[in-house]
Amino acid sequence: MRIIISGGGTGGHIYPAITIAKAIAAIIQPCEILFVGTRQGLEADIVPKEGFAFAAVDGQGFERRLSWDTVRTVYKTLAGLGQSLGIIRRFKPDIVIGTGGYVCGPILLTAAFMGIPAMIQEQNVIPGVTNKILARLVNKVAAGYPEAVKYFGGQADKVFVSGNPIRQEVILATREEGIKALGLDSGKLTVLAAGGSRGARSINQAMVEVHRHFAGRPDVQILHATGQSEYNNIVALIRSSGIDIEKTGNIIIKPYLYNMPQALAASDVAVFRAGAVGLAELTARGIPAILIPYPYAAENHQEFNARVLAENGAAVVIRDDELTGSRLVVELEKLLSNRQELEQMAQASKSLGRPDAAAVIARVAIDLAGSSD
Repeated sequence: MRIIISGGGTGGHIYPAITIAKAIAAIIQPCEILFVGTRQGLEADIVPKEGFAFAAVDGQGFERRLSWDTVRTVYKTLAGLGQSLGIIRRFKPDIVIGTGGYVCGPILLTAAFMGIPAMIQEQNVIPGVTNKILARLVNKVAAGYPEAVKYFGGQADKVFVSGNPIRQEVILATREEGIKALGLDSGKLTVLAAGGSRGARSINQAMVEVHRHFAGRPDVQILHATGQSEYNNIVALIRSSGIDIEKTGNIIIKPYLYNMPQALAASDVAVFRAGAVGLAELTARGIPAILIPYPYAAENHQEFNARVLAENGAAVVIRDDELTGSRLVVELEKLLSNRQELEQMAQASKSLGRPDAAAVIARVAIDLAGSSD
């Protein structure tokens, strides 16, 4: 079986693609997989390190206003279509799968026009513009949320709800491993605060007050990933407020968590943005959360993602423009001081989790490819 998978720009598009690829390879052999992305995207670095073949096409996202960049985007898109045609003719895939990002457009359009089975995976409650267009051409749409189905309108009959693919490492990591790997105390409740790989300034600044409030608490510990660019500034702010981080005994601050699966396994509460993949990992582990959606996400999709968890009792949502350090302290105290409520939220979160999402998508993809024989 030969599969092309395309997704790029951010880790939120790339890692689900890699997870789906591994799930397909675990089910069917022989299996040859080719990733298609752009040269400038993170995928050009991440995918080869994961051991998969990689091919690049030209592409650029459309702006929401007319400009000379729009002309350049049209040119790159046309070039990408030509390159996609060449890739498909050489590789001869049985199916093409897209996981998001503008790079998916050329390769999926080409596959659809050539009569090759194609599928997209939509991670958010509010589908992106590219996926809404592509839904008209592909055979199947895998939705991360049941609430997304209605946004596909006349293409809803193509949609199946799979959940969002997450790494096996997230599911398999144990609390004991996480506690040991990160130097945490197994007798304390753990708060994990992270704003994504690049950090989130508003969350980081609010966390300064959180550190001040919880410093030295014997029952709570905080693991805070600031993002590389924010680390020095946040550490300086905390120290300028009179806190000696090393002497508190319950605060760990890192620029980046390379072992996020272990960090999640050790956590009792998370302070997160509301990207689809991050929420899929939280719910797979059953972790209660305080969510601060990124306010500039397309179509405000992060807030819609977060509201689904809140409406099901798995999270508290604070809008970014309403976030303050004192507000975050209050919400954390409410959760950490009420073990019963925390456990109820954990159960609600776990009920939303779809740890089998990648396998579900893989089986549909294999069936779709087989139906074209």
